[in-house]
Amino acid sequence: MREAILECIEALENEVLALEAAGGGNVDEVLASLGLSRMKIQSAQIIAILDMLNDGITPVSTEIITSMLNVVDAQKQFLHSLAGILDQGPAVLDSEAVAEQSRQAETAEQESEEAIAAAMGGEAATTGEAEQTDPPAEQAAKPAVKSKDAPQEKGLAAQAISSIRVSTDRLDRVIELVGKLMVTYAVIAQGGLGIDSKVMASLRELDNVISKLQFEVDAIRLVPLKQIFMPMHRLVKSLSQKIGKKLDFEMSGESLALDKTIVESLNEPLVHLLRNAVDHGLETTEGRIEAGKPETGSVKLSAWRKGEFAYIEVRDDGRGLDPERIKAKALEKGLADPDTEYTEDEILQFVLMSGFSTAEKITDVSGRGVGMDAVVNAIRVSLDGDITIESTLGKGAAFIISIPLDRSANEGIVEALVCRVGGETFIIPSRDVVEIYVPNTNEVVELPDGRETVDVRGEVHSLLRLGDHLGIVPEIQDVDKSQTVVVRTGDYKAAIMVDDVIRQQQVVITRFTVPVEEVFDVPLLGYGMMGESDALVVDTEELLQKMDERSS
Repeated sequence: MREAILECIEALENEVLALEAAGGGNVDEVLASLGLSRMKIQSAQIIAILDMLNDGITPVSTEIITSMLNVVDAQKQFLHSLAGILDQGPAVLDSEAVAEQSRQAETAEQESEEAIAAAMGGEAATTGEAEQTDPPAEQAAKPAVKSKDAPQEKGLAAQAISSIRVSTDRLDRVIELVGKLMVTYAVIAQGGLGIDSKVMASLRELDNVISKLQFEVDAIRLVPLKQIFMPMHRLVKSLSQKIGKKLDFEMSGESLALDKTIVESLNEPLVHLLRNAVDHGLETTEGRIEAGKPETGSVKLSAWRKGEFAYIEVRDDGRGLDPERIKAKALEKGLADPDTEYTEDEILQFVLMSGFSTAEKITDVSGRGVGMDAVVNAIRVSLDGDITIESTLGKGAAFIISIPLDRSANEGIVEALVCRVGGETFIIPSRDVVEIYVPNTNEVVELPDGRETVDVRGEVHSLLRLGDHLGIVPEIQDVDKSQTVVVRTGDYKAAIMVDDVIRQQQVVITRFTVPVEEVFDVPLLGYGMMGESDALVVDTEELLQKMDERSS
């Protein structure tokens, strides 16, 4: 029901916005869609005002468009109230009271019909008897009429159940059951030495079915970005009117579908970025004229997919970011080192740091004491993504959010490498793995500070011995007999040395039920179910981050 209401409201909003873009024209159609042309109004003056707008005598102003959008909001709230899906939930009805009211209504209706029949000299009763004493031919004809409408009723019934609402908690339980099904399959498949060819063929088919089931379950969770993009249109328009700036707002890529949790987590960062673009990014009308720009600024919200990442960009053609001003502010707040030379890209990254803000005054639009670090935390921590900045002073700036499309390695069903170190089994998520490499002794170099590097096909990486970070003595000490797993998180690569890489398979990763990371300083995500046993999951991002901090 919620989706149906949103579709109807979205259509009304598009009509109003199209009316604004055209500067008028089809006002009568928009008024009819909003139900304003069918209002029963007693005042002739108000009717005359509506007629003047309908006939094009009254121009379509910004205030009228805003009022129409407010009418759309009121209709949305009204429909949600009818559907009982407002935040406070549907009203709780007393079933006995409702039944008693129904009986009273039926009694009153029956008494009313009897009174009417008495007043009309029994005509109603005669009609009722005639309906009960139809000839057989007429009675035979009646089912034919009913059967004529039957296909239509059947079609309506099918349409009514073409979609259902399912709680995301229930979907998560389905995903968990799919994971357990995969684990059970792995147990059977790994004991395949005593299984004949027919059973193995059935297992391969089962593996195919499980993979398709996982794909369909993941697809159910996908929702289009349109659900959060459309309200942004209203937000930007409201802000521009509030601070008196003229702008055109463009959206693209709203049909891109992402996981529901990703879409929900993007809402707050996008609101923050758009507020900053309108309030700080765009110049005033006078400022744009002095800079030789059109009076109307431009703000664009776009989304696209490239490879295994989704990108969301907020771009404006305003004043851009001033690197000198940012650097001075960073030095003032102690975020920058005065003796260090920074590139322009490095200076722009100060904007994303906690406690940094160039707002000269606090307003109720932006600059409210909440810096860009709130956006960074939502993107990097919640979504395992990243945010980059592009800026040209005097021409505009763009904030680009990148998000991995695959499910988070912190939990769920993932592809992984099963490795062994010192007799213990560990899991490394495949999403972080670049390649597996067996180094030679002369390719490993020990640095003066004790760190090691390894040359992998001409590219030098930091070498991390997994056993040293987990307090485990490896069974294989010789470098040329060990294996290294080259991993990458962001732009940083490293090689993790293990005794052996056993295989690659799908595992079900589950978080620890107790806060292990607060008790032990170990780079572990949780544990993974593989079928015959469980194994600890290596947190490659934390492992590389600790290595990076140690080297710096």
